[in-house]
Amino acid sequence: MNNNSSGIVGFIGLGVMGREMARNLTQAGYTVRAFDVVPAAGEVLRQFGVDVVSDLVSATRDADIVISMLPDTPQVEEIVRGEGGLLSHPPRGKLFVDMSTIAPAATRQLSDALLAVGVTMLDAPVSGGPVGAKNGTLTIMVGGDAEGYSRATPYLSAMGTTLNHVGASGAGQTVKLCNQLICGINIQAICEALALARAWDINLPQMREVLMGGSAASWMLDKLGSSMIEGDASAGFRIDLMMKDLRLVLEAAQKHPVPLPATALVATQYQNAQAYGEGANGNQALFKVYDRLTGQKNSATQ
Repeated sequence: MNNNSSGIVGFIGLGVMGREMARNLTQAGYTVRAFDVVPAAGEVLRQFGVDVVSDLVSATRDADIVISMLPDTPQVEEIVRGEGGLLSHPPRGKLFVDMSTIAPAATRQLSDALLAVGVTMLDAPVSGGPVGAKNGTLTIMVGGDAEGYSRATPYLSAMGTTLNHVGASGAGQTVKLCNQLICGINIQAICEALALARAWDINLPQMREVLMGGSAASWMLDKLGSSMIEGDASAGFRIDLMMKDLRLVLEAAQKHPVPLPATALVATQYQNAQAYGEGANGNQALFKVYDRLTGQKNSATQ
């Protein structure tokens, strides 16, 4: 148990990631009051001692820290600005940590609005996916006030093993978008390599092993390469979420502006997947787009 575990956590958003993160906070000894707009989303957490409540205010009002893990910018804006939100009902601890992946500009606006009512907001998006959330091994990149980061660190440590304070408000989101940019392009590169090797009748599992021993090695090739070779489209981090993140990357790039031609290209590939109704597949299922482009069947036997 965490020696610092005496606080009350209001946790908002109990999807695939949020459920595991709330569970880890409870197992670290914190009192977690959790809320999701889909009532059934949190039912599985009751067995772990999470207090699943029926409205936002019940989750946040008495909290020492409020943590959100939500799909996109509008949902975070709603829990801040909407009915029963943090602006009208500031939490007791005056600390809000948004662990969603949302727009950096919106994060800064929300932070300024919350600061006006005495609430410190940190942006703390994560990398590591559902497996990292379940195992409590997430990488967490934090933007915002340094004193707020110090206060939040014991809670964040219950959910992740690599914590970094990367700058002022919005910096965490910007670093996360850079992470997603690299991930998306890396997946596309693997798809292209597999398509080329398949056309030349190369043993794909063997090629993956060879590449993992050289300079082409990557987390994506290691963790997702076998699934891509085997034609396994099962969801971990979904295509729809990757496309949302790439949209945020391109929106952020337009504000300065920064040309991102490779990101723009991979975004069109994920849009292709969505157009074929594959948005609920795992993001490694980009290989299906290349199956269509090349007319080749994705199979571990080829």
